Amino acid sequence: MSLPNEKPDLEESINVTEAHGVAVRDAAACAREKRIVDNGIAPISLWALVACGVVLLIAGGILGDAGHWFSYGTLFRENYVRTPAGGAEDTGPLPKEALAAYMAKGSKIYSAKCNGCHGSDGKGNGSTFPSLAGTPWPNGETERFAMIILNGLQGPVHDGITYGVMPPQGIGMTPEDLAGIMTYVRSSFGNTKGDVITLDMAKAAIEISAARKNAGNSVTAEELSADHLKDLPGEKLDPKTLLDPITLAPAKAP
Repeated sequence: MSLPNEKPDLEESINVTEAHGVAVRDAAACAREKRIVDNGIAPISLWALVACGVVLLIAGGILGDAGHWFSYGTLFRENYVRTPAGGAEDTGPLPKEALAAYMAKGSKIYSAKCNGCHGSDGKGNGSTFPSLAGTPWPNGETERFAMIILNGLQGPVHDGITYGVMPPQGIGMTPEDLAGIMTYVRSSFGNTKGDVITLDMAKAAIEISAARKNAGNSVTAEELSADHLKDLPGEKLDPKTLLDPITLAPAKAP
């Protein structure tokens, strides 16, 4: 029988050395998993601090303008134009020779207004739509050709054949459009006139068309021969003159 002050004997089934080793290993594992400072509070993760800083920065920008960091009006002044870098000033499109510039515009108009009837090769179909390739009316007097484009054509044409009625193409057509399409046709599809129908000539054509006695009606071969068998007024332009390809105005000297 044990005395009250005596320590109880350990159970014989407990291996003291092994139990001590397990306790030491468990304590070390806990220390690795979570460091505890003296006051019992774990340190805050660096990533948590960064995330909080980002949130505060965004909130400040939205609610308090964050010292104007996020203010578009502060960073970009109204009507501000950035000064071009030295040697890189925008000079606009490169000049083109007059014939090439007018034909470039005319090619677009032809594709939009003429290609469906006269074809991409300008040869028509021989029955309903006449050929523009090598025929006298597109390649002859420019006023006659302009009246056909602007007003359309009905009745027999130069070869005595009656084709289908050509509808007027002048509705909404600008002088640039008319000058371009006339220049393009006269130097395409094997046509080799190589001249430029200028903006002044095209403006004159539009005025002449509006002053016709039968304004609003298609032209006929009789009217063309009687009233329009001549070239459009206006000073001729050297096809090699350099122009602005957008405005067709003379290119500025460098």
